[in-house]
Parts: sequence; C-alpha cells; structure tokens
Amino acid sequence: MEELQVDEVLQLLENDREKQLKPYLNDLNISEVEQLIDELPQYAVKFIETLSIKRAVNVFRILDFPTQERIIKKLQSNKLTELIRQLPPDDRTALFSELKGDAVKRLLILLPDNDRIEALHLLGYEEDSVGRLMTPDFIAVKTDWTVNRVLSHIRRYGKNSETIDVVYVIDKEGILLDDIRIREILLADPEVKISELTDNRLIALHVNDPQEEAINVFKMNNRVALPVVDDNQMLLGIVTVDDILWIAHEEYTEDIQKLGGTQALNEPYLDVPVFKLYKKRVVWLIVLFFGELLTITAMSNFEHEIAKVVILATFIPLIISSGGNSGSQAATLIIQALALGEVTVKDWWNVMRREIFSGVFLGLTLSLLSFSVIAAWHFLAPSFSEHYILIGLVVGCSLIGVVLWGTLMGSMLPLLLKKLGADPAASSTPFVATLVDVTGLIIYFSFALLFLKGVLL
Repeated sequence: MEELQVDEVLQLLENDREKQLKPYLNDLNISEVEQLIDELPQYAVKFIETLSIKRAVNVFRILDFPTQERIIKKLQSNKLTELIRQLPPDDRTALFSELKGDAVKRLLILLPDNDRIEALHLLGYEEDSVGRLMTPDFIAVKTDWTVNRVLSHIRRYGKNSETIDVVYVIDKEGILLDDIRIREILLADPEVKISELTDNRLIALHVNDPQEEAINVFKMNNRVALPVVDDNQMLLGIVTVDDILWIAHEEYTEDIQKLGGTQALNEPYLDVPVFKLYKKRVVWLIVLFFGELLTITAMSNFEHEIAKVVILATFIPLIISSGGNSGSQAATLIIQALALGEVTVKDWWNVMRREIFSGVFLGLTLSLLSFSVIAAWHFLAPSFSEHYILIGLVVGCSLIGVVLWGTLMGSMLPLLLKKLGADPAASSTPFVATLVDVTGLIIYFSFALLFLKGVLL
C-alpha cells in the first residue's frame, strides 16, 4: 500500500471526517482495503463499520483469522449480525471452525433458522474434509429444461449463487448427472434442451475427501468450481477455486514450518505470542537434543581410536554435515513430490532405486574432492600425515556410505510416514540430519578401523 494512501486515510480518521472516509474506502479495491487494515490494524473495526455491507463482507472474508476474531469482538451488534448473515456459507464455516465454542454459539444465534441449520450441517463434516469447504449455493437444472428456461432460472436465483460460471445438471432425485459451463449455455440455441449439451465428462469431489486431494483435482483439471457429492452421487454443494487456493496456501505454509523442525503456527508469525512460539518450537528441539545424545554415545564408543589418531576428529564435521545435507535434500524433494501428487507410496521402489544411484554418484563426487584436498594438504604441509592415502580412503569411502545412507533415509522416511497415515512433512530436515549424524559416525569409524587397523590404530 502506498504511503500517500495511508497518510490520506489517517488524516480523514484523525480529523473525524467520516462523510469523506466512507466514499473513499468504498472506492478502493477489496485488496487495497485489506492492505489498509494490515497497515492500520487499530482501525480495522472502523473500516468494516464504514464500508457498505457487501464490501465489508468481501473484505472480511479475505482477512486472516486473528484479524477476523479481533473485529468480531469489537464490532457493533447490528453490523456484526449483517456481516455474519451475508457471509457465504463456506467462509462462515471456515470462521466458525476456528472460533472457540462460546463464540460460535453467540454467532449462530444471529443467523436465521435455515442458515443456522445449514451452518451446523457443514460443521458436522471432518475438519480437513471437502465438506468443510463446500457451499450449498449453486445453480442446478434438469435435463429436460430448455436453454431459455435455464437462463430465466439463473436470472432469478443466480444472485445468491457462489458462482454461475458452471451450471450443474441433476435428475429428479437430486443425483448429479453432469456440469455445463455457462459459455456453452449462452452460445446455444434458446430452444435446445440441456440434455443435448451434456457430454458426461463429469469430475466431482466426494464430501469426505481430504482437502489435499481436492487441491490436486483442481490443479489437474483447470476448473473454477467442482461439485461435491455423497456416496449416492447426490449433489450436496460446490467448492470454488478461491477456497482451494486459500487451503493450498495454508498447506504450503504448514509444510514449510514442519520442514524447519517446528509445529505449524496456524496464524501469522507476528500475531503469535512469544510463549506460544516457544511451545511450538521447544518440542522438536527436545526431540533433536536427545537425538544428538545418541551422536555423543556413538563418539564415546570410539574415543580410544580418536585418542590414537587425533586427525580422525578433524573430519567428523565434514562427514556428519555431508550426510545431513544429502538427507535434507532428499527429504525436501520427496515431500514436495508427495504434496504435488507426483509420487505416491506405491512408487517407493522407483524412488529408492533412483536415490541409490543419486546417492552413489553424489558420494563419489564428494569422495574424489575430499581425496584431492587431503592429497593437496600433504604436499603443501608434509607434516600433515605420512599415511594420507589411507586417511583419504577412510574419508572418501565414509562419504560415499554416509551420503548414500542420508539420501535413502531422507527419501524413504516421508513415504513411511505417509504409509502410516502421518504427515510426511513431519520428517523435517533437522530430524533427518540428526538421524544421519549417528549412523554417519558409525560408518566413519568402521572404515577407520578397516583401513587403519594395524597401521595407526
């Protein structure tokens, strides 16, 4: 938002010039008002009260939940009633899902009986299901209707529909038969029957499908809206692409946070209290702390070997960091592929085969580099070690083993979690790195014993 625009609004507010503020706000784009609320959160309630109800609803529905909650608590009762009643059913359900019990009860009372029943019905679906996203406001027509009748129906009821880009064809029992884009209806002869326009290439979501699946269906089929059905193919509602984009954004944010080794925040970073931020992060840090204790245990088992050949300790950071880095890379790639639907649990063997080749090639590259560096150190500083070839072999072979192991751990762990019904993003990069640290040390000192036993050990 431009500073000039913010300053202009501040002047109107400070001079109590509400008559000028109202037309000014109503002339702004919805996104500009949302940005204005971000810049001046202390005036959020004032802005919503000043806007016309239609624009207030459109602004409110794109705000993040903490801002919505603050507005609800301070909004005048008459404006709050209007706002809640005018909210589309899917946005209302999303809001109610986030609010606590007492707040939901207070808002439900504001709704007319039919809307209250509808809201409670939508809230009855599983939290992460398609049912929570759908709206029952759509246009449905019958196969024996003419185009002319359909257009009359749209003119009469289309205003209350979430979208009229797509019209849904049902039978007398409400069973979904097909969907038709409005473009095809507008270009057809007025006397043509709907049955002549259907092509039976129907794509629908099931009401109990996970929301992540709905994201993939939208992405693969280029739709602005998709119908939602039950087990009997009864049309229950529709899901629009704006809701899917919002959910996709939330899923992406949550996965990124989990990849970093923290629990999902579920609200903007600056709105999270410091103690809550601490609680979200401390659990993973404690888990990783105890994981690193295993690294110490592994090192203590080889303390005599380290004492005899101090130079072995020099390469420990190189070994464990290489394994952790390769594991983190693999975990990130597989988690992203799972999220995009490019890979499924059934593809585990193809993934493992590819990662074995990748791990070997990556390990060989680092092995050759390490051997070259150790050889260069020997020639530049002859006192480095007369057994530099053996040390180079230990480090080089260890890097191949550690990188290969890290790659396999990073790629297989997300698939295993997915198979067990857990979130693959929980296999965060710090978690994978910690697991690989322990095994990396065992691999390193095993090669040291193999090549240096009888020479330096």
